[in-house]
Amino acid sequence: MRVLITGGAGYIGSHTAVQLVRAGHDPIIVDSYVNSTPAVLPRLEQVTGRRIPAYDIDLVDEAATRALFDEARPDAVIHFAALKAVSESVDDPFSYYRNNLQSALSVVGAMLDVGCRTMIFSSSATVYGDGAAPSTEEQDHLSSGTPYGRTKVMIEQILTDIARASDLRVAVLRYFNPVGAHPSGLLGESPAGEPSNLMPYIAQVAAGKRERLTVFGGDYPTPDGTCLRDYLHVLDLADGHVAALEKIAEGSIDVRAWNLGRGTPVSVLELIHAFEQASGRPVPYVVGPRRAGDLPAVWADTTRARSELGWSAERSVEEMCADTWRWQCANPDGYDSGIATAHG
Repeated sequence: MRVLITGGAGYIGSHTAVQLVRAGHDPIIVDSYVNSTPAVLPRLEQVTGRRIPAYDIDLVDEAATRALFDEARPDAVIHFAALKAVSESVDDPFSYYRNNLQSALSVVGAMLDVGCRTMIFSSSATVYGDGAAPSTEEQDHLSSGTPYGRTKVMIEQILTDIARASDLRVAVLRYFNPVGAHPSGLLGESPAGEPSNLMPYIAQVAAGKRERLTVFGGDYPTPDGTCLRDYLHVLDLADGHVAALEKIAEGSIDVRAWNLGRGTPVSVLELIHAFEQASGRPVPYVVGPRRAGDLPAVWADTTRARSELGWSAERSVEEMCADTWRWQCANPDGYDSGIATAHG
């Protein structure tokens, strides 16, 4: 299939492009590079051995989006493109509602116009809200406490309504914490400024770029007092998107949601110690006060994905840490480091 990946130059999108090629599909990238960089494109060519077509377009622009679809003529769309910083969405909700909702509507409108009927929507476990059970299974009652999360809830509902009123087929994928990097060391997470996610922050502390990590809360009702979360290797996540694409393209489902995760919780301290083992470096940390809104424990129930998609996470926490460390060492400044040399 010819698969258009919106936000395809981003962290998850670029790894998904690699796995699509491995599965025999033909990815096409569209990105505005707000949360990414064109520097990923030559690296993708190194990893896949082929040039992946890429377009620089803001999907909020309906005319430009429709022109893209007229030219690219995709068979399916994997929709990642969105503003994604939770705290920023609280400070600037207008931008998040405008960008995330309008870009999704623009893409779906173009799909319907050109006869493209298969979409994979990259949602988030934030749609389960702050009252989620520790092991979260798919449900229809969705909520979120932030503008970012509410855009995901709204887009899920929009896509569901459109799918049930037309022949659009939609797979919705919900997940928590993608981590890791491509084992070549060529692709990885490249945050601008101070990382907002735990794994890249740990990597920068281990590399000596940051003095220490602050662990938010050490008195939760968990085995070691720190929060339990579901960490998923980005390549396993990408494989989940490929599995959902191939399932939904069969045409027997109009809209269906699947959780993607390892289904096994890992504490903050466990992740720190696993990274120390993988890197051979200490990761200094201090325990600070709890952070507002953090749940003690939450992870994905992936029973549905295993039974219906035949998908399950294969890569261990140790692999996540080793791949992240390899990426960090080869690219101390992320994609600003220039072209790295592939490993292995």
